[in-house]
Amino acid sequence: MQALISPTEPVYSYEGALLGSRVAEVEQDTFPVAPPLFWTPCADDVVADQFYWSDGEILPVPPPPPPPEPTSNTTLSEGPTVL
Repeated sequence: MQALISPTEPVYSYEGALLGSRVAEVEQDTFPVAPPLFWTPCADDVVADQFYWSDGEILPVPPPPPPPEPTSNTTLSEGPTVL
């Protein structure tokens, strides 16, 4: 497989750190592209926009962090407070 890399499209982590460049497309066969786009070999499981290219490696985009835990002191079993 071949990954089409778009070095002008940065990929960031959910914390805002620069990870690398976007994997724009994945194909079995390459076709001509305009610079600065370029093709690079990749594994069969690489998926466009779910991986990024950095320092010659194609890596998966990390998943988002889990949602924060609820901070309410009310539990579902207590029910609403009636005043």
